[in-house]
Amino acid sequence: ISTKALMEQLHLKYQQKPWTETLKLVHFCMDKPLQGRVSNAPDGPLLSCMEKIQRTLNAKSLFSVMNRLESLSKQKGLNAHIGPSGTACYITSDMFYIEVQLEKDGKVMDVKLAHLGETPVVKLICSQLFLFGRMKNYDAFGRILEDLSNLYQIPGNSEMKAKGYLALQALEKDLYSMSLLDRAQDVNRVTEVLHGKVGHLVPRTGGTSMNIEFYISPYQVLEAELNPGSQVCGTKTVVTVEGTDMLHKLPLSPLLVDSQTGEDGNPAFLPLTDELSMDLPAFFVLKFHQPIPMSSSSIEEIQRLTGICNLNANKKNHLVSGIQITGLKLAPLYELIVQSTLKEKCSEDLSTHKSCFFVSLPDCPKHCYFINKGSEKSDLTGALVSKIPFSHPKCVHGVIEILRHQVAYNSLISSCVSEKHINEDDSELLYFEVVPQKNTSFSVFFLHPVKENLACVIIDVITSRDVQCHLHLNPQDPTLNSSDDFIARAVKRCMSVPVVMRAIFRNAAKVKADS
Repeated sequence: ISTKALMEQLHLKYQQKPWTETLKLVHFCMDKPLQGRVSNAPDGPLLSCMEKIQRTLNAKSLFSVMNRLESLSKQKGLNAHIGPSGTACYITSDMFYIEVQLEKDGKVMDVKLAHLGETPVVKLICSQLFLFGRMKNYDAFGRILEDLSNLYQIPGNSEMKAKGYLALQALEKDLYSMSLLDRAQDVNRVTEVLHGKVGHLVPRTGGTSMNIEFYISPYQVLEAELNPGSQVCGTKTVVTVEGTDMLHKLPLSPLLVDSQTGEDGNPAFLPLTDELSMDLPAFFVLKFHQPIPMSSSSIEEIQRLTGICNLNANKKNHLVSGIQITGLKLAPLYELIVQSTLKEKCSEDLSTHKSCFFVSLPDCPKHCYFINKGSEKSDLTGALVSKIPFSHPKCVHGVIEILRHQVAYNSLISSCVSEKHINEDDSELLYFEVVPQKNTSFSVFFLHPVKENLACVIIDVITSRDVQCHLHLNPQDPTLNSSDDFIARAVKRCMSVPVVMRAIFRNAAKVKADS
């Protein structure tokens, strides 16, 4: 039958029926929740149209808000039904439920969340649900539903999923207790981010997982100081649990021994006995919003700490775990840092093969940086890491320290990268070449400001809080009036190569003027 004839039959069939019956029919067809993406379902186009209509309409009445909540729940694969009072909507799954209490005019009175076996938590505790109640941000509420469902993406029945959630709770309690160890009462957020045992920890609320902020650059600190109340965030990781195809022994209760430290000065934990743990098809995960470029040595050190991942000797271009190959291809580390930096700084895609970048600073000639990325055969290779699996809370402190070290190193290299790879004017230029050295050190080569010989600054990032620098000159060349200690203090203060090189050239200009 042709489309035109079909549409005529539909018009004839429904032209005498009221809209209420048509709406009932649509709701009946949509009653079964989706288990996959909307576009993959047979009735996907209908659901997409309904979603667009509901986005356009401003749901104000009780009936329209209820319809919006029901439709949103079904899109996320959850069940929804109206309570006997007619003013409560229950969004349910096998593992949790959300109760949304409405007034007769459609205003949200209260939002409660309850996991399996727990008492409902009111909206004032679950801040995200509270904000939904005040602002009716359905997109944000939809993300909360997704995050809540993701907490239980563990193979097995409801009992197994509940055990996985219990293990996550135990981990979160241990991490929170670790964040309080050796912590002063008046410690500020920046100090906690840079020096805390697990960084600045924000507990899980509603569907949003616990997150740890573990590094913040000096420029971000300055921005926060100049703009009080601004949401300046450093590098974060999310703490969650993921399902696997193999069993791992996970704790079901907190293991940290209060106020006790081991012989190495780190927190002391109870042994992982059968009474305190269970074999589950899951492991804990530190996940990153954007993959972090990490050197092969850092990855290997994390593998040693976690005891889960190890490099397969037969497949050196992959990171392998006891469960599956994660597919992290090794590449020159500097190429990964440039690629990641350009993706963050540029709204449009730029070629990651660019190696020449122009950086403009006030009161200074423009800088031109050549990034020597090395080759795949060089010692300094790495991979983009998006998540780190582990099974015991004791390794988190060590992993955080490695992450801080790597991100501090990356921030120095990325300070030489900009979206400008073409000199747009004929202004004076200062040329620099950044060359990787062993481990976490690199060299910056440049022409001596007075003579025509090459000069070099070697920057060695010992830890995220300790940097050593060495300035090398031709013995016949005049001094630049910049000691190694001065350069190291400048690096730690700004973590920016261009700013440090500007300081060196300013000192050299003073020497030249005096002579």
